[in-house]
Amino acid sequence: MDLPQKIRTIPTSPGVYLYKNAAGEVIYVGKAKNLRSRVSSYFHEGRWEDAKTGTLVREAVDVDYIVVANNKEALALENHLIKQKKPRFNILLRDDKTYPYVKLTLAERFPRVYVTRRLRKDGSAYFGPYFPANLAYRIVDLIHRHFLVPSCKVDLTRNHPRPCLQYYIKRCLGPCVKDLTTPEIYAEAVRDVKLFLEGRQTDLVKSLRERMSESAEAQEFERAARYRDLVSTVEQLQEKQRIAAAEGDDADVFGYHYENQMLAVNLFHMRGGKVLDRREFFWEDLPEFAQIDETNTNDGATGVPARPAAGEFHPAEFFSALLKQLYLAQPYVPRNIYVPVDFEDREELEEALSDQLAGEGGRATRVHITIPQRGDKRELVDLSGTNAKQSYDQRFRILKPNAKAIQEALQEALSLPEPPKRIECFDISHIQGAETVASMVVWEDGKMKKSDYRKFIIKTVEGVDDFASMREVVTRRYQRLLEETKTEKKKSMPSLVLIDGGLGQLHAAAQSLEALEIINQPLASIAKREEIIYVYGQEDDPIVLDHHSPVLHLVQMIRDEAHRFAVTFHRKRRQIRDRATELREIPGVGESTTRRLLEHFGSLKAVKQADVAALSAVVTNAQAEAIEKYFRNAEAVTGS
Repeated sequence: MDLPQKIRTIPTSPGVYLYKNAAGEVIYVGKAKNLRSRVSSYFHEGRWEDAKTGTLVREAVDVDYIVVANNKEALALENHLIKQKKPRFNILLRDDKTYPYVKLTLAERFPRVYVTRRLRKDGSAYFGPYFPANLAYRIVDLIHRHFLVPSCKVDLTRNHPRPCLQYYIKRCLGPCVKDLTTPEIYAEAVRDVKLFLEGRQTDLVKSLRERMSESAEAQEFERAARYRDLVSTVEQLQEKQRIAAAEGDDADVFGYHYENQMLAVNLFHMRGGKVLDRREFFWEDLPEFAQIDETNTNDGATGVPARPAAGEFHPAEFFSALLKQLYLAQPYVPRNIYVPVDFEDREELEEALSDQLAGEGGRATRVHITIPQRGDKRELVDLSGTNAKQSYDQRFRILKPNAKAIQEALQEALSLPEPPKRIECFDISHIQGAETVASMVVWEDGKMKKSDYRKFIIKTVEGVDDFASMREVVTRRYQRLLEETKTEKKKSMPSLVLIDGGLGQLHAAAQSLEALEIINQPLASIAKREEIIYVYGQEDDPIVLDHHSPVLHLVQMIRDEAHRFAVTFHRKRRQIRDRATELREIPGVGESTTRRLLEHFGSLKAVKQADVAALSAVVTNAQAEAIEKYFRNAEAVTGS
C-alpha cells in the first residue's frame, strides 16, 4: 500500500502521527484532532513547494499513527514521542538542563540529601525546582547544619572506623560509625527533613515543640535546646515565605530574537512577584518545518507582528513545541506563562497543564498561557526579548563573556555549591608504562596560576595502570595539603578537582579522597574525544555541553594545559633517561647526579665541554675530575 492509499485508511479520531523516511526513521511527529484530515493536508495541491512542508513530504515514504481518546492525551503523547524519537523535522529542546531539585534518598537505610537535576523513579523523594540554582544548595546546607542529615558519598551499608570531618563540625549524625547514632534518632531527623522540604512547617514546628517539652521534662536539656533552635529556624523561614507569597504570583516570561536562521530565547522565572533567575536557549539549525513563507511572524525582540520574507522563522509553531517540552510531565508549572505570540493549541495546553498540576496533588488552580498586549506584563515580555537579543549577540557574535559569568555558568553546569575560585586538574603521561609521570595545573580567579603547578614522578606503580597512577598522585597531593592546612590556615581544598580522563580515572581519584576522609569535595572528569564531563555522584547523567559553551571551552583549556604540562615533563624525563646512559657509565655518577648535571647544563654535549670548575658547581670535586677525565680520554680515543 502506497502512502496516499494508506492516508485514506487513517481514522478521523484525535491522535498522533509519525512520518518515516526510507530507512524507517521517524522524521516528524505531530498531533491532530482529526488524523485523516491533518495528514492528508500535507499532500494538497501546492503544499509541496511550501518551505514548511516541501522537504518533509518529499522525504516521507510512510506514516504511522496512534489513536487517543482526546486532544489532551494527544498533546502528552506527542511530547513524549518527540523527546524519545528526536525527529529531525521537529523543533527540539536542545538544552534540556533543568533547575535543581533536592533529593531525599528514602530508599536507603540512612537517607541522605543531595542536589540533583535529574528526576528518577528510584524510591527517593524530590523537592523543587529551586530558583535561583544556588537556593537548592543553601537549603541542603541548612539541612546539614540544623537537621544533621548528610550529603556524603560514604558507603553507609557498612560501619567505618571513624567519622569524617562533617561529624566533628556538627553537620552529620554520624551513621557511618557504629553507636554514634541510632536508627530511631536518624529516622526522626529524616522525618523532620521531609516535613521541612514538603513545606509543612506548621506540622514540623508542632512536632518539634512536643519533643522539646518531653526532653525538658526528662532533663535532657541539650536535646531540648537543639529542638528550640530548630523551632526558631523553621519559624523564621516560614515568615519569609509568607512575605514572598504576598508579593505576587509565580510566572514564566518568554522573549526571543531571530536572525540569520539562528534563534535565542530568554526565559525569566518570576516567583513571588520577583525575577529570580533567567534561562537561555539557542538554536543554530532550526528544521525547515519551523519556517514559513507567508504566515505571520514577529520582529524578534519585541514580538510585534510583521510580514516575513520567504523561509523566515515561524514563532507560533516554535512556542507551541517549546512549551510542551518544557512543562508537560514536569512536577512544577507556574500559574502564569507569558509568551510573545499566540499559537494553535494554546488552550488545549493550558487545560492539560492545569490537569497535570491537580493530578500531582497541587492546588486546583488553572494555568494561564497569556499573550500580553499592553501594560506591565507586555513590558516584561519586551524585556525578555531585549535580553534574548543580548544573548544572541553573546552567543553568535562571539562576544567573550566576563570571568564572573563563566564561573557562575560553570557552577550551574556542574552543580557546584559555589562559583569556583580554584580548580586543580590532574593528568597522567607515559609511553607504554615507561617513565610514568603526572601533572597538576591550577586555574585560580580566572587565569592559570603557574606558580602552583606541580609535577609528580609515579613511584608505586609498575607497568601501565593509569587508574593506580591517578590514585597515587591524588593521594600524595591532598595528603600533603591536609598536612599543610594544619600549620597554615589559609590552605584549603580547591573548589573543583578536575581529572583528565573518563569514569575509571574519576573513580580512582574519588577512592583516594575517600581514603583521606575528604568528603563532599567537588570532583569531575572530562573524557577525551567525546568531551563529556562526568561529575562524581552523578555519573549516570554525564554533562554534554554545547560546543559553543564558554564553560566547555574553560574546562577544555584547563584539561589541555594539564596534558601539555604532563607531556612536557614526560618528554624531559625521557630525554634525561636517554642522555644519562653514557654518564651512568662513569664511576661515582649515579641517577641523581646525572639528573642534576643534565638539568644544570641542559644537554650531554654541554656536560662534555664543561671544565672541572664548572662541573664542581653541581657535583663534588672528585666527581667533577672523574667526569672531566672520562670525556677527555673518550675524546682522545675518538681522535686517534
